[in-house]
Amino acid sequence: MTAPQPHRRIAFLLSQLGSAAAAAFDSAVRELGISPSEAGLLRLVGRAPVVNQRSVSTQLGVGPSRVVAVLDRLESGGLVERRRSAGDRRNHEIALTDRGRELLGRLRAVAERHELAFVAPLTPDQIRQLGDTLATIAAARGLSADVHRETAVASTGPDERATVPSGDNAAAVRRKSTVRHPG
Repeated sequence: MTAPQPHRRIAFLLSQLGSAAAAAFDSAVRELGISPSEAGLLRLVGRAPVVNQRSVSTQLGVGPSRVVAVLDRLESGGLVERRRSAGDRRNHEIALTDRGRELLGRLRAVAERHELAFVAPLTPDQIRQLGDTLATIAAARGLSADVHRETAVASTGPDERATVPSGDNAAAVRRKSTVRHPG
């Protein structure tokens, strides 16, 4: 008796599902008046009372200059504020404003609805199993369950998208890329 063959095209299906999930999330956060990149930065900044601009770029896996345009949009929208660090004047600290905290709360609700809609066809056990399986694959590839590195600030503007790949070829593609930051 031969062993059953594993399902093929898993990476392809994951790619399709990822694209579908990203498009649905894009549509959902646009209703809040922000881009997915801005949503990601709001989440990241919202995790700490004050965060250093340099540490944000490190967590996202991009250079500090790539984060600047997204922060400019968030700051001009009154969602974050940047100020020179009292401890190191070369660094900028980023904090949510009251308006940013309010929007982050609305963003959390949108993200929860997005997640529930995406896994609606699954039973609770299937959801747990899928989550565990995907977390195992992501960890083996060095990916974070919390930060969408490298693509988090990849669009060129609020309505323009340019995806910067992650994974094995990301560094080479970033070096060759003409993508100009961050949305």
